Amino acid sequence: MAVSVTTSPLQAAPAKSPSPRGPRSQQRHGFRAASPYLGPGMLGFALFIVVPLVASLIISFFDWPLFGAPQFVGLENYRYLLAGDPAFWISLRNTLIFAILYTGVNLAVALGLSYWLMNLGGRWAAFFRVLFFIPVVTPMIGNALIFRLMLNDDGIVNQMLGVVGIQGPQWLNTPFWAMLSLVVMSLWQGMGYNIIVLGAGIAGINPSVIEASRIDGAGAVSRFFRVVFPMLSPTIFFCTIMTVIGAFKVFAQPYALTEGGPGNATNTLVLHLYRNGFSFDKLGYASAIAWVLFVLVMLVTAVQFSQQKRWVTYDS
Repeated sequence: MAVSVTTSPLQAAPAKSPSPRGPRSQQRHGFRAASPYLGPGMLGFALFIVVPLVASLIISFFDWPLFGAPQFVGLENYRYLLAGDPAFWISLRNTLIFAILYTGVNLAVALGLSYWLMNLGGRWAAFFRVLFFIPVVTPMIGNALIFRLMLNDDGIVNQMLGVVGIQGPQWLNTPFWAMLSLVVMSLWQGMGYNIIVLGAGIAGINPSVIEASRIDGAGAVSRFFRVVFPMLSPTIFFCTIMTVIGAFKVFAQPYALTEGGPGNATNTLVLHLYRNGFSFDKLGYASAIAWVLFVLVMLVTAVQFSQQKRWVTYDS
């Protein structure tokens, strides 16, 4: 005989009471609660980032003198930049040469020194890290002026070379040596940052993995390329991105060290932008250069991100 079991209304599970606020109401309430904390930062971002970006884009479509009435010219600034200004292409070439040399040597030397400091260990490693980082926090203009005094024709570098019977070149008055001097000075100034970042990445590697490879008989070179480099590749990728962006924005070094010379041998995009804006009174054209530089940096960065899967390992 079948027995039917009925559930008393008192025994039924109580239904959940509807939330007094819907999802949208909760979002608005959360936004109001966070606004006092986000407001100052967002206001500063809008005033000092968004507004200047929009203003520079608008100015790039005008013939805008520093003093006087602007005149709308449309895309004329961009047309002249790409087709009528040979100095732009020279400065672009110089910037690319500088970026390739500076980024490659910076990462190679910083990575080698970081690996050496890891093996050195102890207080000496801490001492050298501080020593390498000191130029990063010193004024760029001051360092460039000191290098300019050192690399003059009768500066201390040529005097020291003369002691050993070598006639030093004209470091700042020859195109090849001027670019090389610019790269060397920039390396001395900025390499310490990558040494610290890469050193932190190496410190995060599990020591037992390196010790296991040492026990297995892997030499220093093999251990670096087969163990350390794959595990350090995300940090190297970050340093590559930041170093390339910094190289494309180089300004203080050529401005104070070589003044873009000899001729236009060390004239970079940002220095070319500065001269057009504040020396030649062409704010509209300078803004067009700035936007072309912005697009160029974004494209280079996008290419780097598109290729990271080929060599960056995040699961090591």
